[in-house]
Amino acid sequence: MPRPRAILVVSAHWETRISSVNAVEKNETIHDFSGFPDALYRLSYPAPGSTELAERVVDLLGDAGLSAATDKSRGLDHGAWVPLMLAWPEANVPVVQLSVQSQLGPGHHLEVGRAIAPLTHEGVLIIASGSYTHDLSSWRGQQAMEEPEWVTDFADWFDAALVEDRTCDLLAYRRLAPNAQRNHPTEEHLLPLFVALGAAGPKAAAARLHTSNTYGVLRMDAYAFGQNDDQITNEGVTS
Repeated sequence: MPRPRAILVVSAHWETRISSVNAVEKNETIHDFSGFPDALYRLSYPAPGSTELAERVVDLLGDAGLSAATDKSRGLDHGAWVPLMLAWPEANVPVVQLSVQSQLGPGHHLEVGRAIAPLTHEGVLIIASGSYTHDLSSWRGQQAMEEPEWVTDFADWFDAALVEDRTCDLLAYRRLAPNAQRNHPTEEHLLPLFVALGAAGPKAAAARLHTSNTYGVLRMDAYAFGQNDDQITNEGVTS
């Protein structure tokens, strides 16, 4: 993948009433978690921001009839800086973050993605960061366990729907996918993927880049959406 001009991250860990975009000169590193080793809190990802890109995102959303605003103080939460630290450790690519609206569901986020699709032709990489499954109540601190059938069945259904381009089924996943509400008691960790799907366009091909399981119940699959194998424009990345 060529180095992007800038990166727009849609993170499950920033929930707002309307679409919000951080517009800062330099991103602070937000350690929005507790109970982990001290070394994790010393990590920093001081990537530059881009007020220009933030305003462009707000304009695109407004043109599509979607309410949007800039946030002039927020940095990057761990849904953004964790994957970015692995992919671009130098923190030298401008990064802007976009929030989710959990109360508005998949259809809204697909429309958000469609609205910002022009960015994929402007050198901007769109990364959607969440989790393929996210039922933390079933984890209860176990260090290792086999993946239960209710996780596998959901992930297999969702993978098939993505690869087969069954967008209508994906939008109705809470009704159609097996064990959907158990894997996602709340929706915020899956909604970023719909933004990437919308931004990739109506003829986008989904390619699974990675699949893994943590603690048996947390699937961390990752997808790329592009028009063909040579043009990958968006990633659905979990963190």
